[in-house]
Amino acid sequence: MTHFGRRTVLAGLATAVAGRATQANDWPEKTVTWVLPFPAGGPSDGFARLAAELVGKELGQTVVIDNRSGAGGMVGAAVVARSRPDGYTMLIGFTGHTYASLIYAHPGFDLARDFVPISAIDRVQSVLLVNPTRLDVSSLQQFLEAARAKPDSIDMASGGLGTIPHLAIELLQIRAKVKLRHVPYRGGAPALQDLLSGQVAGMFATAGLAQSHVKAGKLRALAVAGRRREALLPEVPTFEEAGLPDFRAISWDGVFAPKGTPEPVLDRMHAAIQKALGSDKVRQQWAALGARVDLESRADFAAFIAQDGARWSAVIKAAGIKPE
Repeated sequence: MTHFGRRTVLAGLATAVAGRATQANDWPEKTVTWVLPFPAGGPSDGFARLAAELVGKELGQTVVIDNRSGAGGMVGAAVVARSRPDGYTMLIGFTGHTYASLIYAHPGFDLARDFVPISAIDRVQSVLLVNPTRLDVSSLQQFLEAARAKPDSIDMASGGLGTIPHLAIELLQIRAKVKLRHVPYRGGAPALQDLLSGQVAGMFATAGLAQSHVKAGKLRALAVAGRRREALLPEVPTFEEAGLPDFRAISWDGVFAPKGTPEPVLDRMHAAIQKALGSDKVRQQWAALGARVDLESRADFAAFIAQDGARWSAVIKAAGIKPE
């Protein structure tokens, strides 16, 4: 290549890079789409829509939710993994995406390889619930005593293979050395209905879903699987307070961008989310739904995801759960 030719190529590359930088700095110039890999109407959908409205106001552009459900949240993530990394299509990722390859043979994406984490939008602690007509226990210790007295006799519902309620059951069996009977359902709603009707004895669920049933006496909350007591159920101890330390089952949702999205876009979206969700009003609104949101850097969120994914991956392997 001639000296002139090399200069021409280099000049072209510089122009292209400058053009991309200008586009990133001008972002967003149109509607931003958050792909939610679940149907409308569920808890994740509720948090995502509230967050999208608030973040859109910060960005000065509309943020819309595109529900792409299927395969336990894998379909939507695979769609975003193949999208252009221009900042206009992002993913609402969740806990299960961190260990997808251990649950699904062909999830269609790899969270660490295909995405960049931006910010959490909610974190929700799980609560151990029982139907008192099926299992008349009032504490975690009584629950464990009943499980040890009759191994594999307490049937525990979950919203499906690999969900946090399922993995919480597996973790409880490992940590407390008990044998429970897992009964998977196609979603948390039918699982909760069967718990209320007495078809199953117990399950892990969020305080937001359980609160009214606990207060009505239809269900009994035994312990909160988090670092702190749950504001919606303040009388319920944590697992640590109840005698089983370092037991956590927390689900979360967060915003991810396809790998290759420009850094200025990532930074601006992160700043918008942190500002939108950081007010006392929003914190109170989230708490009323049994959730919290933490102000943290992109690096802190990435570290949390890696740690959480590694912890649940270890549980999956220890429990011998195989891909579907």
